[in-house]
Amino acid sequence: MFDFIKFRKIFYLFSALFFIGAIASLILWQLNFGIDFKGGSLLSVEFSKSTPSNAEITDAISEFNLGEVVVQKSGDYNAMIRFKDVEEEVHQNIFDKLATLDEGLTELGFEQVGPAIGNELKRDATYAVVTSLIAILLFISYSFRKVSKRIRSYKYGVAAVIALFHDVVITLGVFAVLGKFKGVEIGLPFMAAFLTVLGYSVNDTIVVFDRIRENLLRSYSEGLDEICNKSLNQTLVRSISTSLVTLVALLSVYFFGGETIKYFSLALIVGITAGTYSSILIATPILYDWEMFSRWRKNK
Repeated sequence: MFDFIKFRKIFYLFSALFFIGAIASLILWQLNFGIDFKGGSLLSVEFSKSTPSNAEITDAISEFNLGEVVVQKSGDYNAMIRFKDVEEEVHQNIFDKLATLDEGLTELGFEQVGPAIGNELKRDATYAVVTSLIAILLFISYSFRKVSKRIRSYKYGVAAVIALFHDVVITLGVFAVLGKFKGVEIGLPFMAAFLTVLGYSVNDTIVVFDRIRENLLRSYSEGLDEICNKSLNQTLVRSISTSLVTLVALLSVYFFGGETIKYFSLALIVGITAGTYSSILIATPILYDWEMFSRWRKNK
């Protein structure tokens, strides 16, 4: 049986390096928000034939340096294309270029999306993340109330939220670096991936904590370090196997799924990898250290 608690300081150090690096990246470079958050142009068109693929549409207008281009199809013939703000002359050139894909192309509308909507989306996204973390804290605290005599139930919730915060910051830090050096932009798909990571990561953490709860209820003779180690070893194979299967699917999407969902899958890959690490090597050691510190203060 591997002694996770014994080597927890090494795991803390490893996480601290990534966490500090992520914070530094966010401070120095910040996130490169896409048109969903910054605003931009929205071009609606109707093709006389079947709508070309997203890649064909994006490639056709790539010469205009439009930043992140989002193509949304509607039915068999319509498409909405979003990109950064452009002048009227560039708008006409874009339409003419798209017309080379279909001579019967018809423009249905062209409008500018202001940054005010983007700011509202940023605020809503922040509220969604904060609300999720609070809901997770309350849910775990309530669910683990039966073992509160040995470890206060709210400590499980706080430890899980700290681990989630760790995952959140590292994922954001990776995309800050990608935004700076690769021009990767953050849009609504990223936020969807972000919230998915929160759910996936906390699910993994709860599995470990639930096993700790079971072992606490069954045994009063073992020390807390023994119970934590036993619980982690009992859930280790399950946690790693589940994450690996998920990552294999996500890597396939990343390499073969096309540009439109490439960075959506990358956000999931980074977040799930960090989440698996924190669920096993961060959340439980935090719970252990906090409880041992509380006992030390009580007996002091």
